[in-house]
Amino acid sequence: MIKLPVVSDLEIKRKPDWLRVKLPVGKEYAHVRTLVDTHKLHTICESGNCPNMGECWGAGTATFMILGNICTRSCSFCAVATGKPLPVDWDEPQRVAQSVKLMEVKHCVITSVDRDDLKDGGSTVWAETINAIRRASPNTTLETLLPDFKGIWENLKRVLAVRPEVVSHNLETVKRLTKQVRIQAKYERSLECLSHIADAGLRTKSGIMLGLGETEDEIKATMDDLKNSGVQILTLGQYLQPTKQHHPVLEWVHPDKFARLKDYGLSIGFTYVESGPLVRSSYHAERHLF
Repeated sequence: MIKLPVVSDLEIKRKPDWLRVKLPVGKEYAHVRTLVDTHKLHTICESGNCPNMGECWGAGTATFMILGNICTRSCSFCAVATGKPLPVDWDEPQRVAQSVKLMEVKHCVITSVDRDDLKDGGSTVWAETINAIRRASPNTTLETLLPDFKGIWENLKRVLAVRPEVVSHNLETVKRLTKQVRIQAKYERSLECLSHIADAGLRTKSGIMLGLGETEDEIKATMDDLKNSGVQILTLGQYLQPTKQHHPVLEWVHPDKFARLKDYGLSIGFTYVESGPLVRSSYHAERHLF
């Protein structure tokens, strides 16, 4: 069993001023809010209490999670339930597509739990969901935030074959902390996953959380590894502890450090770097198309 670092409750609760969130406002946000409430639609933006929900909905971007809400992995940073997932819901692709159409989503981000219990890793549902969205809402662009499919690359390639506009797989943390933070994942396997995406000629994206105990030199080395694996778009954001049972926040990373890391990322050749305390994987996702 991995032993997590321990910090006091007082330290965990002492959030700095720069983590304050703006209240969601605007005509576009209000329109999407009404559609979600009226049709009882489900987005990760809402269920995950994302701090950027108002901004993203206002820009016509929304994130959906497929393949259920029970994950076969038990990452120490993630609040998603771990256990035995329910059987695959083969109607889900059509339901997600109809939600995208009703919400008039311009740019749709799709993510999923890990489904290591399935022979195809859930890749068939992934591909069918993308195709269903394209049929229902042909002008909507797509970003897929994929798992590593346990390194079974034919499953990854099943999703890549339907050519989403942006394909993402998050490395999440530095190499030294991977076993603590992503218990069943492997640092090198994630880099290989990203290399396959880049080799397919698709716009490739990844993300790292800060504040888990990593050093700035380790972050830069990780950024180098991502760039060398073909990643074009990078997100850097502050880790927030979901519950006391999860990995603690060991540092509230100052915006100046995020700015330095953004400059470094652009200097080594990333096309786009989103770097800031409130940045999440899908933050400004619509801007990453170009």
